[in-house]
Amino acid sequence: MSFYITTPIYYVNAQPHLGHAYTTIAVDVLARHMRQRGADVFFLTGTDEHGEPVADAARAQGVEPKELADRNAAQFQSLMPRLEASNDFFIRTSDDRHKRRVQQVLERVYDNGHVYRGVYEGWYCPRCADFKVENEILEGNRCPIHEIELTRESEENWFFRLSTFQQPLERLYEERRDFVMPGRHYNEARAFIDSGLQDVSLSRARLNWGVTVPWDPTHVFYVWFDALLNYYTALGYARPGEDLTERFWPATYHVIGKDILKFHTVFWPALLMAANLPVPRHVFVHGFLLGADGRKMSKSLGNVLDPFEVIEQYGTDALRFYLMRDVAFGSDGAVGMDSVRSRYDAELANEYGNLASRTVAMIRRYRDGAAPAVGTDPALAAEFEGLAERVAELLDRAEATQALELIWQRVRRLNRYVEERAPWQLARDPGSAAALDQTLASLAEGVRALSVLLHPYMPASTARLLEAIGSPDTGYEGAAFAALGGGASVGELPPLFPKRA
Repeated sequence: MSFYITTPIYYVNAQPHLGHAYTTIAVDVLARHMRQRGADVFFLTGTDEHGEPVADAARAQGVEPKELADRNAAQFQSLMPRLEASNDFFIRTSDDRHKRRVQQVLERVYDNGHVYRGVYEGWYCPRCADFKVENEILEGNRCPIHEIELTRESEENWFFRLSTFQQPLERLYEERRDFVMPGRHYNEARAFIDSGLQDVSLSRARLNWGVTVPWDPTHVFYVWFDALLNYYTALGYARPGEDLTERFWPATYHVIGKDILKFHTVFWPALLMAANLPVPRHVFVHGFLLGADGRKMSKSLGNVLDPFEVIEQYGTDALRFYLMRDVAFGSDGAVGMDSVRSRYDAELANEYGNLASRTVAMIRRYRDGAAPAVGTDPALAAEFEGLAERVAELLDRAEATQALELIWQRVRRLNRYVEERAPWQLARDPGSAAALDQTLASLAEGVRALSVLLHPYMPASTARLLEAIGSPDTGYEGAAFAALGGGASVGELPPLFPKRA
């Protein structure tokens, strides 16, 4: 089974912020989970380096666009290992290999008769690099994303016949109700299509920072078409000497923020149809991370949080856990350092970390560091029955937060089990040796199974724990709670999530 998943590519007009980390971590969780299940996975991320926003930002700093792109792309690339992202490739759209493949695809669109020359006039947001239709414009003639006043633009461009794909898109949406997820965003995209599609600008004449239009070198392609094609172009050269297109296309999931929904759910499938290419299986649209002011985190609004700061204080796994736990993936939600601290203390340190430490310490103390190789508690095993399958079903639908909640319910159940069985009391009674063996075996098996399920969310911490309990394998077959537990040697385990002052 192949599984191809992508983040949007990130604009290089400024440095990365927590919103970029959020999307990357979510995609990494899904990619890691599918690898656990034995899928052939390809995970793509990268940077969007062309267009007016980048050119304007470079001009403001007195540098060339390429210099700004190189500097900030390096920041995004350095973010990936800090996030424990397991991406298979990092694409930069200023790469000549990407440019050539963009030109090849769009020449096919041109040859198929879906391009013509015309004059475009409309309200334009330079930060979005997008012309806004009337029902998108806020009061005061402002951009709905950046809240800046729009400018009236008129220029002669090459146009893409988007209107030609009105009926094919309607058919796509009728036949594939899960093409856009969650459902509310499906409805939003469908409403945009139902309002009637108009042809859109494919090129810009007054810019030179972009991919040159091969049939008209005085123009560059409109940045969104260049950027959208990264999902396809990367497969042609991500691995030297190998074309991965047939192996992975179409993409299983494009994961995007809701501010770019129109481009990915309307323009993108229409462009692929125009080039005679299959459309992706799913586009999953997540919400905004909101700052303390209740507005979307945005570089232009100045309300961003630095993911590096969170990592420095609490660690990468804590950041990954927090972002998947605190805001339901797919919805908007406020985030901040106070809530990071609360989740860290209450759940990572007190619940999972404490459970791991107690389990390891009791096995080492009461059974000389070897988990008893006896049958586990059938009542506890029953509470884990079907958990791995249910988690897989949720993650198949990209419901990462809901899956984490199911897992965390069992973390709390194991903590209650410790209190119910009170191993420290059983250890004082020689007649309770069998009960103590069953309790410790059940705890070791529960911690092991849950750590396998949690591995995509917190890869470093769970790997340390699994190594300490002598069960380092993270394959998904190990996510089931086994009837026979124990037997492995248990080593020392420093606190996974030390208490912070």
